[in-house]
Amino acid sequence: MDTDSKEHLRDERREQIKKAALKVFAQRGLIGTKMSLIAKEAKISDGLSYRYFKSKDEILVELVEEAVAGSNAAFTAIENMSGTALERMRTLTQEILQEDNHYFMLMQQVLTSDEGGLPVKVAQLMENYETHTMINLLTKIVSEGQDAGQFAAGDPRDHAVWYLTALVGLMNQETSSIEGYRPPDIDFIMRLIVKTNDQ
Repeated sequence: MDTDSKEHLRDERREQIKKAALKVFAQRGLIGTKMSLIAKEAKISDGLSYRYFKSKDEILVELVEEAVAGSNAAFTAIENMSGTALERMRTLTQEILQEDNHYFMLMQQVLTSDEGGLPVKVAQLMENYETHTMINLLTKIVSEGQDAGQFAAGDPRDHAVWYLTALVGLMNQETSSIEGYRPPDIDFIMRLIVKTNDQ
C-alpha cells in the first residue's frame, strides 16, 4: 500500500472514531464516555482506537474545535442570510433540531460542565466561544421580527434566551429514556415566539 493510500485509510479511521465518539459523548455525557464505548460504537477494538487517539480527551478537543468552528459559521450564515426574521429563525431552528445534531448537544454539555473537569485545551477553546454572541444574534432577530409584527411582544432578549433554553432541553431530551420520544416539529417550536392572532 502506497503512502497516500495509508494516509487516506488513517484519515478515514480517525473520522470513523470521531463520529462514534461524538454520538457517545452526546448520549452519555462527558463523564460517562469511555474509550471502550467509543470503540464499540465505531465497531473496532479498544486497542485499535488507541492507535489513533491517546485518550477520549484528545478526541474531545478535536470535536470541540470542529463544533466551535461549525457553530460560528452557522450563526454567521444566519446573520447574513436574506429573508425575514421569521424565515431566518425557522432556518436556525431546523439546523439545531436535526436528528443527528450531536455537535450542538456536545457543546451544551461542555458549556454546562465544571471548567475544572474539562481538558485544558477544551477550556481554552471555550474562552473563544461566547454564548452571549449567540444570544445577541437571536435577540436581534427576535427584535426584527417584533418590529415586522411577526413575533410576540415582550423583551426580545428574554424571548431569545427562553427559545434557546427550550431548544437545548429538547435536544437533551432525545438522550433520555422516555420510550418513543420524538422531538416536536419546527412549527410547534416556532409558536414559542411567533405572534398569534389574539396578541
